[in-house]
Amino acid sequence: MQTELSKRLGVEYAVFGFTPFPAVAAAISRAGGLGVLGAVRYTAPDDLARDLDWIEAHADGRPYGLDVVMPAKKVEGATEADVEAMIPEGHRRFVTETLARYGVPELAPGEAAGWRITGWMEQVARSQLDVALDHPIRLLANALGSPPADVIARAHERGVLVAALAGSARHARKHQEAGIDIVVAQGYEAGGHTGDIASMVLTPEVVEAVDPLPVLAAGGIGSGPQVAAAFSLGAQGVWLGSVWLTTTEADLHSPALTRKLLAAGSGDTVRSRALTGKPARQLRTEWTEAWDDADGPGTLPMPLQGLLVAEAVSRIQKYEVDPLLGTPVGQIVGRMNSERSVQAVFDDLTRGFERAVDRVNRIAGRSAR
Repeated sequence: MQTELSKRLGVEYAVFGFTPFPAVAAAISRAGGLGVLGAVRYTAPDDLARDLDWIEAHADGRPYGLDVVMPAKKVEGATEADVEAMIPEGHRRFVTETLARYGVPELAPGEAAGWRITGWMEQVARSQLDVALDHPIRLLANALGSPPADVIARAHERGVLVAALAGSARHARKHQEAGIDIVVAQGYEAGGHTGDIASMVLTPEVVEAVDPLPVLAAGGIGSGPQVAAAFSLGAQGVWLGSVWLTTTEADLHSPALTRKLLAAGSGDTVRSRALTGKPARQLRTEWTEAWDDADGPGTLPMPLQGLLVAEAVSRIQKYEVDPLLGTPVGQIVGRMNSERSVQAVFDDLTRGFERAVDRVNRIAGRSAR
């Protein structure tokens, strides 16, 4: 499971693991992959610095990276309050009425509303970048297209490779023109923000479009044979996110949510704008159905939707309101039916990969005769 890209980065396996949990990122790196910490939930630079320090101390000297969400467009000089003031009152009322219908309790007086999704705002992402480049990260990934040119230049000055996610060959070519180093071809099956093209179709299209840039395959990958399939399509690695959610190192803070993930099948997800305003694959719940209902007010564009639902999501998660409780996750959730350590996931990936390669070699050998 090594490629030119994994050798360049000094990792044993060409497995890039995206996760919001520092303990998972460090465990991925220790297991021989490259752990990539998602930064979007960090609104305070000191908190991000603390967790990057922790990863560095627990990754056994192995490389790791950071994923930011830096929008292609920004509102000059806009504060969080300015943006939040754009939210229509009707949408606020819809949230209030939906939570009341399910009996979701209020947060305690003075209790923080949780993640405000201010990480979608460029000024927050830039503060995260300042922290990250003070640490020995090896990879900087951006989930919303190519980072600005000055960000790419700053990363390259420090020897940091830059990756960007793409849902089509057209997007991938734009990344190449912008000067990024790695394209992550994220298929329709993936958790979080996705496009409309499935991985089996998207990966070879992107590989051909940006050759010789290395491509990572993402979406619907959670087993060794699927990794082998990605390599056969021309990818130089795989980008895995959902599969880590049910690892023992993950910190979901919700036994009910873990149970829902373990019980879910591959058909129990939906692409919905309910969480952020952009299509994102997540568990199908009565919350996503309410927002996708034609009789509802419809979702708002990013970042308005995220700001609108932040407190509601915090309340749903805190009180584990089962019909509404969900999380971004890909169709691979159907394989996530037991809690395992990150190392156990890697052991399964490597064994399955070897069996798949042997099987293909036997078929190729018979064909040659």
